[in-house]
Amino acid sequence: MQDNDLDHYCQALFEEEIAITPFYNTSGCPAMTVPLHMSAGGLPVGIHFGAPFGDEATLFRLAAQLEAAAPWFDRVPD
Repeated sequence: MQDNDLDHYCQALFEEEIAITPFYNTSGCPAMTVPLHMSAGGLPVGIHFGAPFGDEATLFRLAAQLEAAAPWFDRVPD
């Protein structure tokens, strides 16, 4: 790996779209992405939520509440 590859990776990690997910992936903390919005083109836009280690129950409760408020089961792209 060249220095510029590492620089590009760090920029993407901390300044762009992938900012938080790698930390949850490597820490073992539970996380979920929930499709709470649809783009103008009809694609789902996910919102990422995380919880402390071992606290999956909080995410399940949150997902149930979010789906009750804004159901996404039947949302599909055109």
